[in-house]
Amino acid sequence: MSLLLTVTGTDHPGVTAALFDVLAEHGAELSDVEQVVVHDRLLLGVVVSGEGDGAQLREAVARRAAELCVDVEFTPLPEDEHPAAGIRHHVTILGSPLAPAAFAGVARRLAACGANIERVLRLSSYPLAAYDLLVSGGETARLRTELAAEAVAQSIDVAVEQATLWRRARRLVVMDVDSTLVQGEVIEMLAAQAGCQAEVARVTEQAMAGELDFEESLRARVALLEGLPVSAVDAVRAQVRLTPGGRTLVRTLKRLGYAVGIVSGGFTCVTDDLRDELGLDHALSNTLEVVDGRLTGRVVGAVVDRARKARALREFAALEGVTMAQTVAIGDGANDLDMLEAAGLGIAFNAKPVVREAADAALSVPFLDAVLFLLGVPREEVEAADAADLG
Repeated sequence: MSLLLTVTGTDHPGVTAALFDVLAEHGAELSDVEQVVVHDRLLLGVVVSGEGDGAQLREAVARRAAELCVDVEFTPLPEDEHPAAGIRHHVTILGSPLAPAAFAGVARRLAACGANIERVLRLSSYPLAAYDLLVSGGETARLRTELAAEAVAQSIDVAVEQATLWRRARRLVVMDVDSTLVQGEVIEMLAAQAGCQAEVARVTEQAMAGELDFEESLRARVALLEGLPVSAVDAVRAQVRLTPGGRTLVRTLKRLGYAVGIVSGGFTCVTDDLRDELGLDHALSNTLEVVDGRLTGRVVGAVVDRARKARALREFAALEGVTMAQTVAIGDGANDLDMLEAAGLGIAFNAKPVVREAADAALSVPFLDAVLFLLGVPREEVEAADAADLG
């Protein structure tokens, strides 16, 4: 005998225990269990095996279910039926709102890829909705391609990650700074002080889109800042604002034992403050040369460019004693591409198209702590930890 028991009804304490007592009394062997409660409605699936046809077991379970005011269905299974082996993926869906049509579209794409939804877990209901779908079957590259197309069609975000041990073992997160950890581009804020914002913004846009060599573009932009007094730099430092959710992301990662770093094509005049304010473990960026209280229009030493960012990620991982599979990188510009590719999980955050297409996952929501959902961390647990600290 191999039998699937499907129990539904209003949930209340003791239902599962009482039903499993009956299974124990009849010597049933447990093969599989899944249980979920949605708004006090129970769905419990149990696969058992044993000798005989299971008639007495079915009768006893049905009797106990009636006493508990729940319904039970029995489905005989082939004796040799086992769960299909194969790769699994976590598919994370995010949207505000997240309509039924979006779920339907994602489910259709999954089915077309030969993937089956095994479990759905709500990660957040506000300020955006987020759900984690555990799916079996399907090929990673095709799933990402198909679901990326559906994400565009539905105006949502969908991320696909293989369900492996490494998803539970991430230990280092390294992120870009400008337009990622902080809002806007610091060099444009400095350019506004120097009266050349439009020109600098145009070059920055081209560099972030991968149309210009980053080092050359940075040196050209910094040259336009020549003569700017340090007091103007201090004024810009005071204007820098974290991206919404940035502080929550770092605080939560630190609680979970992650090392957190930043690597930036920007400047130490900002990143040093961020490192100290947020308690970051690692920071690397460019240093503006200052002589007699004014910027010279030059950068001290080698520029932190695309290749240097990827190298910094590897260096930080070595210092923390973690493998590259245990790293996460977050960025928005073309100079982040090597870093995103090198990381175990590369996340494009409100990024340029060339970056979104290359990253493992892409977020277009305005909240940086949405990264936590891609790590499987529910908002309720984050809020509970924050509340405990306040209490």
